[in-house]
Amino acid sequence: MKISLVMITKNEERNIKKSLLSVIDLVDEMIIVDSGSDDKTIEIAKQFGAVIKERVFDSFTNQKNYALSLAANEWVLHLDADEFVSSDLKEEIKQTLENTGYDAFYLTRNNFFLGRRMKYAGLAGEKRLRLAKKSLSKYTGGLIHEELVVNGKTGYMKNAFEHHPYPTLDNFFTKFDQYTTLGAMKMYERNKKFHIVHVAFRPILEFFKRYVFRLGFLDGLEGFVWAVLGTFYVFVKYIKLWQLEKNKNI
Repeated sequence: MKISLVMITKNEERNIKKSLLSVIDLVDEMIIVDSGSDDKTIEIAKQFGAVIKERVFDSFTNQKNYALSLAANEWVLHLDADEFVSSDLKEEIKQTLENTGYDAFYLTRNNFFLGRRMKYAGLAGEKRLRLAKKSLSKYTGGLIHEELVVNGKTGYMKNAFEHHPYPTLDNFFTKFDQYTTLGAMKMYERNKKFHIVHVAFRPILEFFKRYVFRLGFLDGLEGFVWAVLGTFYVFVKYIKLWQLEKNKNI
């Protein structure tokens, strides 16, 4: 059963080699849609024989649907450059797809933060729809929080893949500005109005949700840092929404 890998990238030279190496003996083609990398991302991807397409970024949903449209095979594996497939999951995929009545599969994602596998704080045991038939699937959503949906029968695989989005604080803050901006733009487009309550209480609630209610304190210092940064994320996102509203009236 032939499988296509689809991935969108921008400045992922830190991760992309390890990500592609983790699936090189699993997939039959690699489709990379890049949105203006100025590092070695494209150079590294070409070393793996990947098909590279460049597209100006307008939303995660549109970017990933475009990548999906380029896949030549019916089965498609969806990965980000900071995600790595384990050998156990690869074997499970190979054996399962030989004879299956499912049209898509949810895979378990183990999340890492500052090098630590996070077992709490809302990050443990995530199920992500990442392996699906091209003809039955597409992405929906907006600027961020895109979701792969499948018009078919879905199953679950037991083995996991790894997600290393923030190996360092520098890496976290590199993405922080983009994600808070996109989050604010999404709220603005939905006519969500800024109120002082959003920055006075929402960040505090976010901290307690991550650190207390979702047991982030059991993840040690990394759990505490994750909760604090989540608080700051919410605060900045709403301040950017406030700026968008102010600029509209200028």
